[in-house]
Amino acid sequence: MGISRILIANRGEIALRIHRAAHEMGIETVAVHSTADADAMHVRLADHAVCIGPPAASESYLNMAAIISAAEIAHCDAIHPGYGFLSENAKFAEIVEAHDIKWIGPKPEHIVTMGDKVQAKRTAGALGLPLVPGSDGAIEDVAEAAKIAEDIGYPVIIKAASGGGGRGMKVCNGPDELETLMKQAGSEAKAAFGDATVYLEKYLGNPRHIEFQVFGDGKGNAIHLGERDCSLQRRHQKVLEEAPSPVISDEDRTRMGETCAKAMADMGYRGAGTIEFLWEDGEFYFIEMNTRLQVEHPVTEMITGIDLVREQIRIADGKPLSVTQDEVEFKGHAIECRINAEDAFTFAPSPGMVTAYHAAGGMHVRVDSGLYAGYRIPPYYDSMIAKLIVYGRNREKCIMRLRRALEEMVVEGVKTSIPLHQELLKQDDVLSGDYSIKWLEDWLAQREG
Repeated sequence: MGISRILIANRGEIALRIHRAAHEMGIETVAVHSTADADAMHVRLADHAVCIGPPAASESYLNMAAIISAAEIAHCDAIHPGYGFLSENAKFAEIVEAHDIKWIGPKPEHIVTMGDKVQAKRTAGALGLPLVPGSDGAIEDVAEAAKIAEDIGYPVIIKAASGGGGRGMKVCNGPDELETLMKQAGSEAKAAFGDATVYLEKYLGNPRHIEFQVFGDGKGNAIHLGERDCSLQRRHQKVLEEAPSPVISDEDRTRMGETCAKAMADMGYRGAGTIEFLWEDGEFYFIEMNTRLQVEHPVTEMITGIDLVREQIRIADGKPLSVTQDEVEFKGHAIECRINAEDAFTFAPSPGMVTAYHAAGGMHVRVDSGLYAGYRIPPYYDSMIAKLIVYGRNREKCIMRLRRALEEMVVEGVKTSIPLHQELLKQDDVLSGDYSIKWLEDWLAQREG
């Protein structure tokens, strides 16, 4: 007997995305929600709904006991965590499996391995993935750091081992700054993640962010679904993503994709994963692996025709991968715009009532969103309220379609980041694909200046 009822341990557009995939497979869904999300679209559409706590995520969407209780009360045989919240929490994955509930995600031990950046880097190196030059692991003292920095050359970057989102990261341009910046990075890491451990890497001056989507069946088989270019970022937060990357050749895609797939096969990896690289001057450097579905997964779906959430559910149910590597075809181009409830250029949050809403439509236009007219966007969670994903036969046609779709998209009552995306699509560097992870922040600074 396969999976028949999934508890969706998330909210917003990703909860709706999981619900849709499950229903297309004939599987019932159970939405869990905070009191602030009682009127959310995923709650309305799910077969069953369970309130798990007050608005604060710590008391609802991060409340493991409440979620497990909801799964048991609703007789769920699987839990899908989406992304964010508990999606990369190995302890939660272990608890789910200990309750004889299927975890729609990787094995807990792989979440642990890839969640610690020092261990992840060591594992990636052992699996044959190219690494940024730097320390083999955590650095204990300044003398050790100084020697490594001298060997690989300044500038270097000091990073929190348990970090993310840009916290606990310091760029050091010379030996006189090293001790101070190490202390600062350690203090920030301790405050943000409860772990002061730091490591050191060569600082790449102007790289792109390229990530490969991988899937494993947990039994030694794995495939890759190509790369995404996520270089348009602000404060380490992605703004626009595209697939394929404008700068990666077919040869490099095949070479790196096969390297990533082999690494996952050797690991015995199960489910969806994303291996993230910095790319500069034709070279890839592993930075981290996300052991979950990514926000930007739809662009991969658009160019491959493969439903990634459906694949996750199948694999969690013990089924084989639905395609072999030879059967994966890359066609056309896709771009995703993250639409946030915030001022387009000051980025100040803008929660509140949506007075009017019209989703863009037409051929090859997809909107992943839980919005509707009369919905009140709560102030307690991430500001992303929609994803606009557009496909074209090539990059130029994709951009033309995206411009039209952005004109058509209506969200009234709150400020959104739609005007930012419209401005980006007027910039020559974006149109030519000539941008790096620093481009957007530099452009915003020039615009303000």
